[in-house]
Amino acid sequence: MQNNSRWHYLETAEQVAEAACQQILNAATSAISERGKFKLVLAGGGTPEKVYRLLTESNADWANWHIYYGDERCLPADHQDRNSLMASRVLLDNVAIPANQVFTIPAERGPEQAAESYRLTVAEAGAFDMVLLGMGEDGHTASLFPGHQHQQDELVHAVYNSPKPPPERVSISAKALSNTRELIFLITGANKQEAVNLWRSGSDLPVATIEPENPIDIYIDSDAFKP
Repeated sequence: MQNNSRWHYLETAEQVAEAACQQILNAATSAISERGKFKLVLAGGGTPEKVYRLLTESNADWANWHIYYGDERCLPADHQDRNSLMASRVLLDNVAIPANQVFTIPAERGPEQAAESYRLTVAEAGAFDMVLLGMGEDGHTASLFPGHQHQQDELVHAVYNSPKPPPERVSISAKALSNTRELIFLITGANKQEAVNLWRSGSDLPVATIEPENPIDIYIDSDAFKP
């Protein structure tokens, strides 16, 4: 467990989403004021979806947001299980972020080609301003799974044999996800309790490989954490 983690204990998944939404908006305001743009890495999943719905209700400076994805499933671009499709439907189609500032992983090309293409995108992005991540019940985050081996210096990995379908994916690496000024984990649901306890006890899980210089913020609901 990273020593400088900040755990935010909230009662419901809705409260987790509200708190995360506020931190994202604050980070965006600071980044745009200081550097002229806000580089945000999106996560897939139900709790991030709640966050994205809340973001659409804000009057953010959308013209200066730049959107990236932590991972993607190797499915057709219009497949309902794509992270990019969910983010477009819930957030991006409803706010004024310029299309050329949304950097989708071309996962429909297959793991190798998509990873090679997105490595250039991530290298050009440099340090992110904020990364959003979830955690699976096995302790995975993005598409970094327990037991999988990757080259640590890669910015983006081609992923095979995912324990969750589909088996082929693309994921930003732990190294690149850690290259961010702020990082939020969103963790909700009773099925996460065991992984949370293992993480807190120092187990070797993929979530534990994300180690930015600055403290990480973990927003967690009462179902996911039972002390």
